[in-house]
Amino acid sequence: MSTNPRSTSMINRRNLLIALTVVAVLLATVLVGGEAYARHRVSSCISTQFEKEMGSKIDVSFGPKPMLVTWIDGKVSSVRVNSNDTKFGPAVGMVVHAVFRDVDVADPNGSTIASSSADVTWSNEGIRETLGGLVSGVSSSAESGMLTLDVLGGLAELQLKPQVQNGTVEVETMSAQLLGIGVPADLAQSIVDIFTRSLQSYPLGMAATNLQVTDSGIDVELAGGRTQLKPADNSSGGGC
Repeated sequence: MSTNPRSTSMINRRNLLIALTVVAVLLATVLVGGEAYARHRVSSCISTQFEKEMGSKIDVSFGPKPMLVTWIDGKVSSVRVNSNDTKFGPAVGMVVHAVFRDVDVADPNGSTIASSSADVTWSNEGIRETLGGLVSGVSSSAESGMLTLDVLGGLAELQLKPQVQNGTVEVETMSAQLLGIGVPADLAQSIVDIFTRSLQSYPLGMAATNLQVTDSGIDVELAGGRTQLKPADNSSGGGC
């Protein structure tokens, strides 16, 4: 019995198509699985390194480059970091939105960063919590650029004006009054010192470039150059 050449050709093409489809599905599965694994590994590694520097839990997101490629070449074009409760120095309650550019995660001594920028918001409530029992209330004025601190249960008032000078936040005492009499110098200075350190203690080589007092607190813009993160695991190196 003879075989129809046309039927044989159609069967062969169908088998080839099925084989190619199976290969494509397998390849896609491998790539998707590899991307998921790489994203988990790189994200976990970078998150751990940044959390060591920022002192709080953070949310990390990356640019459009596939993490599978990053896992191979060790390069991340950008890392976005968000935190709702960052602690810089003595400060608590700082909200941070930062971008770190051209991150090399392959260095076993810790990932390197080419440049960075960040927007920091410090609310009046966060300022009050940072200053603890020394201050019972904080208010701020965008118009005057000053903060007013209620000291000694509201019996005293301390007015401060923070400004950026040469990459550093300096704080000027504008008024310190206790029932019309000056607040004790040591008390006023201890408050100013904590407040100032909170606005000068930034990680990863970042420095203040701009500061605005708002009606709800303080907004600070930061920028940084090349720096290095601490290794994610000191016992086995910091590469991701």
